Amino acid sequence: MKLLRLIRILTIGLRFGLEEFFLGHERVRPLRWLVRATLFWRPLSEPRGVRLRRALEALGPIFVKFGQMLSTRRDLIPLDIADELALLQDQVPPFPSIQAIASLEAAYKKPLAEVFAEFDATPVASASVAQVHFARLHDGTAVAVKVLRPGIAPVIAHDVSLLYAAAGLVEKLFADGRRLRPREVIAEFEKHLEDELDLMREAANCSQLRRNFKDSPLLMVPEVYWDYCGRDVMVMDRMNGIPVSQIERLRASGVDIPKLAATGVEIFFTQVFRDGFFHADMHPGNILVRPGSEQYIALDFGIMGTLTEVDKQYLARNFLAFFQRDYKAVALAHLESGWVPADTRIDELEAAVRAVCEPVFDRPLKDISFGRVLLQLFQASRRFNVEIQPQLVLLQKTLLNIEGLGRQLDPELDLWKTAKPFLERWMNEQMGWRALLKNLQTEAPKWAALLPQIPRLAHQALNENRLTQLESGLTLMLRQQHARNRWLGIIATILALSTATLCWMVFA
Repeated sequence: MKLLRLIRILTIGLRFGLEEFFLGHERVRPLRWLVRATLFWRPLSEPRGVRLRRALEALGPIFVKFGQMLSTRRDLIPLDIADELALLQDQVPPFPSIQAIASLEAAYKKPLAEVFAEFDATPVASASVAQVHFARLHDGTAVAVKVLRPGIAPVIAHDVSLLYAAAGLVEKLFADGRRLRPREVIAEFEKHLEDELDLMREAANCSQLRRNFKDSPLLMVPEVYWDYCGRDVMVMDRMNGIPVSQIERLRASGVDIPKLAATGVEIFFTQVFRDGFFHADMHPGNILVRPGSEQYIALDFGIMGTLTEVDKQYLARNFLAFFQRDYKAVALAHLESGWVPADTRIDELEAAVRAVCEPVFDRPLKDISFGRVLLQLFQASRRFNVEIQPQLVLLQKTLLNIEGLGRQLDPELDLWKTAKPFLERWMNEQMGWRALLKNLQTEAPKWAALLPQIPRLAHQALNENRLTQLESGLTLMLRQQHARNRWLGIIATILALSTATLCWMVFA
């Protein structure tokens, strides 16, 4: 099975001329000419990015998903390839409904008619690891049932192992291989694939996001029905809305399109900086809009991103420094975070960032290519040996999705001006008097539990200190006694030798 899969991957790679990505290195360049001479019949007139995209589509959904993620790593691949990979669509044919029903009955251990009053055998959506059916519970609740694709786990495990092998080649054959950390990128990809294979985890993600945006006018998240969920199945509210890509329908229903675009930016920054927990797969296929309003509806919670407090502080500092055109602050943030070597010249890094970012400001979104800006920043990062942070890959991916959504909805949207007030307010809450009050409220229960114990802890500490002092005193006394004994022994030895010498001189 594994051998056949490997042979198929090699065959597809050769058919689309992908050997040039690995045989271009000087160590193996002669093999490239041998392959070309042997497979001269191949039509390779298409650009390399197009051929790579078509090869990934032919290899199947896991490689398509990896290509989608790779399209956001413009530090790792050239711009022409990244642009082409961004066109990958995860449109996977559905698996037979009889398999879906069998999986559900195996999960529930009872006939499907006993679980659902109605079940539509025709799937409404199909992706690489699961597909969705509409159903109705016996109490009349309309739900969406997500069921895992049968036998997908071993396929994913095998394909990921092949990606690791490819990462090893990248590290060995390319000068930037180790700095770009391709193994860590694939490890991050593998982690999120494993998360997607556990629908209980996705249900928990959905529940957490719903709690974060409870009663919010910005975002609606479906409710999870836990009694019907398992590792292979997830049941949630059926959401009714207009796909965000259907702009004419949105406009006809009374939606304010520019306001909708600004709301999308606010949702993104709220998730990232307020919660540190964000929907990391915000392409148009996963977003609906509530008719007649500017409220988004989120779908598909298999890929969620998380940020630590340190990550959030670092990102906020960088965003605000960009907005204020304080490029020295950006350079210092990189240095203090350890992303660049300690001997990096701040003035040179500041100048490089300024050259990339200064042309961006005061221009509408339609005139800005964030992909090109990212590419230039990553090119600058090579010069300064910037360590790429794999935990921020999903954030980069989501930001690019937001850019694409903003372009589609309102080409005049200025992402910087829309986000700046939110970030400034967030920074004030994190570093101002509000932050002090919030920290006091958070720590107050701990202090209340600790205060009654302070006298006992202080007495215990004093006793321990006295014991330490006593032990130290005894140790010092023993050392002094040992030293005295040693000197006494030396003196006694000298006296004994002197006495013996005197006696020998007298009686000899």
